[in-house]
Amino acid sequence: MLVATAIVIFMHVPGLALFYGGLVSERNVVSTMMHSFVSLLVVTIVWVLWGYSLSFGGDIAGLIGGLDFLGFNNVGEEAFGTIPHYVFAIFQGAFAAITVAIISGGIAGRIAFPAWILFSILWVTFIYAPMAHWVWGGGWLYKLGELDFAGGTVVHILSGVSALTAAIVIGPRYEHLKKELVPHNIVLFLIGAATLWFGWFAFNAGSALSANGLTSLVFANTQVAAAAGGLGWLVIEWSIRKRPTLVGAATGAIAGLVGITPAAGFVTVLSALVIGLISAPVSYFGIHFIKRRFRYDDTLDAFGVHGIAGIWGAIATGLFATKTVNSAGNNGLFYGNAEQLLHQLIGVGTAVVLATVGTFIILKVIGLFTQLRVSREEELMGLDLSFHEEPAYSTVKDIDIKSEKVSS
Repeated sequence: MLVATAIVIFMHVPGLALFYGGLVSERNVVSTMMHSFVSLLVVTIVWVLWGYSLSFGGDIAGLIGGLDFLGFNNVGEEAFGTIPHYVFAIFQGAFAAITVAIISGGIAGRIAFPAWILFSILWVTFIYAPMAHWVWGGGWLYKLGELDFAGGTVVHILSGVSALTAAIVIGPRYEHLKKELVPHNIVLFLIGAATLWFGWFAFNAGSALSANGLTSLVFANTQVAAAAGGLGWLVIEWSIRKRPTLVGAATGAIAGLVGITPAAGFVTVLSALVIGLISAPVSYFGIHFIKRRFRYDDTLDAFGVHGIAGIWGAIATGLFATKTVNSAGNNGLFYGNAEQLLHQLIGVGTAVVLATVGTFIILKVIGLFTQLRVSREEELMGLDLSFHEEPAYSTVKDIDIKSEKVSS
């Protein structure tokens, strides 16, 4: 579990940072990576001070954790389930941090950095912590029987829907729909994607909190779903666009990983293959049809991959779950228990509403105290230079703003 915890942090930085950083223009590489890196710093501190306690402290009316672990009070070397309490707490903190970082993909290149820091603090406190408690900390969804092995609702639906909400509230980039966003470095993107895939074994299998047969099942399901998702996307893209792409194949693999996350410990390997395979078309549809239809600017498709595949994965858990592989879980619809599907739909609906309403309120409150997005000039110059004065590449020169201004 020490190794799994370290690997989950590694998938955050450099994994997600490289994945997102490779997709943006060369003007916003540093700022995009900063979102991932700084969220790890900020959320870790919030987690120690109050986030962990609100998530996993003693249950209060099924709604929130108590203050038992405030400031890591009462967290020590003693066993917490199957592992030392310190390890469990930091492992869960790594989950919280990467969930916040995923949201940055929806608003890359335009959110003001001070607003991002405030958002990270407020979002993990008022959105992530309650949902984590409801599902994993003994809250009302846990008592209801909703299944989420490693974060379909808590991590991916929350982050994906929050990214979409933030993208709409903050507004599109000035160049959105006028200039196609082309990844500036596919090599960095692939290294990031491969790091995420590698880290997902710790993310999912580590959630078993032990080394046993269940852990091996989760490990196998994670690999199979990722491969099925990547292959599924490749076939779709090749059929529709007549060109298979590396970005597409890697994106499909990530979609497959998202889809299997909530189901990883509750389904068979063949079911994992189906879940991963279907994750590809649902995410592809979200990115290439829903996004174009409604013209929202989810910069790096955080909603299309994490939100939509997360919703599918949570629902699929209610379809494919079987006690034959995990006696602690419930059977799903395909194994004679329709009620489990209802519980999963309630979990999905709850995550969507909490993420939408909560993110909207948090951003509006932040907007009362500081600007949410950068100015037009700063955005067109790129945040690496305009805010951080730290270009990713020495070849990136200062940009003549006048030549890039777009008429109002």
